[in-house]
Amino acid sequence: QVHLVESGGGLVQAGGSLRLSCAASASFFSFNAMGWYRQAPGKQRESVATITTGRNTNYADSVKGRFTISRDSAKNTVSLQMNSLKPEDTGVYYCNADVTYLGGAYNGKRDDYWGQGTQVTVSS
Repeated sequence: QVHLVESGGGLVQAGGSLRLSCAASASFFSFNAMGWYRQAPGKQRESVATITTGRNTNYADSVKGRFTISRDSAKNTVSLQMNSLKPEDTGVYYCNADVTYLGGAYNGKRDDYWGQGTQVTVSS
């Protein structure tokens, strides 16, 4: 079982900063790419930033230059530093992990896990 726990959301004024963190705990899994997604009210969930095990990153065009994703593979954590926040960044932010099962009947199988989400609200 994989558990992802997000923290760091909150209310901030436009132009401000927040840092989101996600701690992953798991036994008998290896973590592949990890990332952050968000869902604004009435909209579909969208990718914000992802990072591979080799630390290759990918960002949504709307956050490039403002957000930075990082990970600590030894601790299975992923963070998102969000600067110059805009009201349109408001939404629930979810941590995601692509994992591979190690051992057992599912050895080598890949799967996808999500955190419970953390609210980010940017006021104008």
